[in-house]
Amino acid sequence: MAGARITDAIEYYGRRGQDRGAVRVVRRRDPDKFRWRGAVAALTAAAGKRRGTDRARLEEPVRELVLDLEDGLLMREIILDARRFRVDLDRGEVLPFRTLGDLRRTTFLTGTDLESVRRYITLPDDFHAPIDTAGVVVVGRALAEQHRRRAQRILMELPAAPAARTESPLAAQLRERGERDAEAARCWRAVADAILRDDV
Repeated sequence: MAGARITDAIEYYGRRGQDRGAVRVVRRRDPDKFRWRGAVAALTAAAGKRRGTDRARLEEPVRELVLDLEDGLLMREIILDARRFRVDLDRGEVLPFRTLGDLRRTTFLTGTDLESVRRYITLPDDFHAPIDTAGVVVVGRALAEQHRRRAQRILMELPAAPAARTESPLAAQLRERGERDAEAARCWRAVADAILRDDV
């Protein structure tokens, strides 16, 4: 597979069930935030579909690769990519430790709903208990993206009314809804960013 794109090589080895070959390809290439990151995401997606020792045979080598990265930002984003596939590459070494109290305070300050997070991941009842930091960030980003796309779709469909003309009630209602979604997107992104910061 010399000279092949890393993503193509991962697909090739994946079709043949050759985990060692796939991991070897990733290990030999220089890490970057595009194809290399995509290749690691493909490996974690494959690991997420497995169970027991079969899963560990793929997940553990990938985890070692990621924890050996010198680029802390790339490491963090790969860990978050993996969490989308229910793979936990971080066991307290990389992402900040957060409690339910931290999350509750963050959602209060941003005007977001804690129960929206609870709908997607399990949260503890104890105020001081740790939360799944990666899971919360993934949910926050996903909610932000959902609202952003909805706002964009609504606002792009509205006609550009002349400044001197009053909008129709329907257009005004749609614009208000789109602006609410845009604000919700900013708030949920703020939740994800705050949970990742070191100064919460």
